[in-house]
Amino acid sequence: MTVRALTPNWGWAALPALFIAWAAVASGFPAYILPPPWDVAVEGWQWLASGRLWQHLGASLFEELLGFGTAVLVAAILGVAGGLNAGFRAFATPLNNLFMAIPPVAWAPLTMIVFGLGYPAIVAVIFIAAVFPMALTLQAGVQGIRLGEVRAARILGATRLQLLAHVYLPASLPALTTALRVGFSQAWRALVAAEMIGASRGIGWMVSTGGQTGNGSQVLFGIALIGAFAWLAENLVFRRLEGHYRAWRQA
Repeated sequence: MTVRALTPNWGWAALPALFIAWAAVASGFPAYILPPPWDVAVEGWQWLASGRLWQHLGASLFEELLGFGTAVLVAAILGVAGGLNAGFRAFATPLNNLFMAIPPVAWAPLTMIVFGLGYPAIVAVIFIAAVFPMALTLQAGVQGIRLGEVRAARILGATRLQLLAHVYLPASLPALTTALRVGFSQAWRALVAAEMIGASRGIGWMVSTGGQTGNGSQVLFGIALIGAFAWLAENLVFRRLEGHYRAWRQA
């Protein structure tokens, strides 16, 4: 019997413990300062019943998927090019590191000047947030491909296109899933921050407007939505993909 088998799994108790602690702390404050969980639940039901929730949630998901999807395409090109070409890698890596060091939300005022208020500016911030970490992750994955596999394919007469399709692409799939996971996380954070600064709809707008009007229940409901969707994407999509290809690579 292993030590892991003897260790109880208390993960199921995390959320109940959080809500109990939240209710206990909230009992010492007026509801307008720190609303208890049941007030937030009522607020959420009102948003759901009125149909407003789907409008704002749909706006956020549209902006997220558009910005993130565009970033995936560009990052795939940059990452593969950097992994295969040393000259391009030497040129692009310092630029990637520079842009990654700048908080994506810092670009929001500039994108709003260029594109105006609305979803194009927010999509641009999402793109900037996601593309550079994904490109570097993919680049590292392509660089980590075993040279022996490439040499063997070349000896067998594989063309450059066949090498890309049958050697580089399958071998870089684990890095691709990791890049998607990291990029989506960065994009989601940038989406919320950008919507809080210059949007008229979306989950970030819900949080920002709730704070401006003193509606703590709306603020906490928006925060709960942000966390819930990040958790769903992480655990139901990216971790499963990452675990699948990690096991495949080790097989």
